[in-house]
Amino acid sequence: MNSDYFSIEAILAENQKVQCAFKQDLPNLGHLGGGSERHIKASNKLQIPIWLAYTIIFSDWADFMIPAAFNPRVKNALRAEAKSVRLSNLVGSGGSWYGFGKLIMDSLDGEQAEELSQMLESTFRHRLIETIDQAQHFGVIGTSGVGGSAGDTSQIFREGLDTTERELFALAQESARKVKKWYETSDKSRR
Repeated sequence: MNSDYFSIEAILAENQKVQCAFKQDLPNLGHLGGGSERHIKASNKLQIPIWLAYTIIFSDWADFMIPAAFNPRVKNALRAEAKSVRLSNLVGSGGSWYGFGKLIMDSLDGEQAEELSQMLESTFRHRLIETIDQAQHFGVIGTSGVGGSAGDTSQIFREGLDTTERELFALAQESARKVKKWYETSDKSRR
């Protein structure tokens, strides 16, 4: 059993759609595309959820195209400045870019899988430091920072994060608040 079986993030990531190009005619399966067609014809291209694409791809009925969220344009943007890319905008509902990327990576073989794995890991490493730094900054100054705009700035920053990064941001922010509270109430601050 997959360890992410009960994970809401994993369920949302598996619901992301990939485009499949069918290699053969599939009678009575037109409903997979959500349209009114009764059959799927060879060379038809349909957007289907990745959880369903696994069966279709491994049955050798279709090939899938790597989604736009992981295309060369995105790779180049991430290489140039990973912190400036809004990962939540790349995958839509839920914003689980890393989770979706792992699912795509698991569907690929060899060099393509390794390349995607390196892109996911490199992106996470480059963005982690900024995510934790911003969380601690906003956690310490609170939502009523200078001019009251800290909450707005914090919200804008969080909106560009992947769901995994948002969770880390919230944990680091709460940690910074607790450390500040502890320091303010400890004996050392009274001396």
